[in-house]
Amino acid sequence: MSKYEHKVTPEEEGMTINTILRLNFKFSARFRTKMKYQKLVDLNGTPTPGYIKPAVGDIIGVRLPEELSDFPPEDIPLDIIYEDDDLIIINKQPGIIVHPTKGHPNHTIANGVMKYMSDSNQSFKVRFANRIDMDTSGIIIVAKNSNAQNELSSQMRRSSVIKKYIALVEGDVSEDHFFIDVPIGRPDSVSIQRCYMPVEDGGKEAKTEVKVLERFDSPEHGAYSLVEVSLHTGRTHQIRVHMAHIGHPIAGDALYGGRPDLINRQALHAYFIEFTHPHSKDRVSFTTDYPADIYQALCTIGDGSFSHSTLI
Repeated sequence: MSKYEHKVTPEEEGMTINTILRLNFKFSARFRTKMKYQKLVDLNGTPTPGYIKPAVGDIIGVRLPEELSDFPPEDIPLDIIYEDDDLIIINKQPGIIVHPTKGHPNHTIANGVMKYMSDSNQSFKVRFANRIDMDTSGIIIVAKNSNAQNELSSQMRRSSVIKKYIALVEGDVSEDHFFIDVPIGRPDSVSIQRCYMPVEDGGKEAKTEVKVLERFDSPEHGAYSLVEVSLHTGRTHQIRVHMAHIGHPIAGDALYGGRPDLINRQALHAYFIEFTHPHSKDRVSFTTDYPADIYQALCTIGDGSFSHSTLI
């Protein structure tokens, strides 16, 4: 059973345990109710009601009950780049969905996490703090408890999580650095495809920042641009829709007009994320390298060489 601890500060003198916990942790209302009835709160190691006013220097502890998702475990490879008592950071491979859906009830990252959990003798509910498309590769975060998930969700709503992608797009992107501020909507409830849609017609505001990293002019394949993309909102298919909207669809993205001659999936990789750790409160960041298929596509249009062997 995991445990959160907090040392009472002079500024918190006279406050109840419940108030101190609300100030320092993003526990959900449901979990706060569970804390009360399951007596999960300790004061200096002894179970204590939340209305008690602790002294400065006392240690408040919250024991997190064991939870478990009911996804069947599957032996799916996981590239885990970081793990602690609150989080698992995974570099997701393309071609696999993050979470089970009606159309994909199995063979997901969630199923792989269940197998990893069993192998590593852990028990927690699988909570994804972010998700990416099936054929997009890169960083996803698994929160091991509700506090971590709630804290990260709060940061995302405040736009304090920095997410960056690299994408190989068709054509010569003329501007070096620019923003795309175009609302996105779903015109057909049957299709998953999104497009530009005015806000007055139901579209949602969407803002994407684009920086050109390198331009290519391949005699065989034509012009391409490697771009770094930062999300300032988090709409479904946002990068894919925005790049297609300005006439530079992502290579391999058949849904939005990308050609399949270089790569057989959208050449989009979530390579960087930065956020405030939900427990330590430190600002942390994680970076991944180019996936093999995108790197090979870059080498192909770069005549066998590519100047950026790693992402920085």
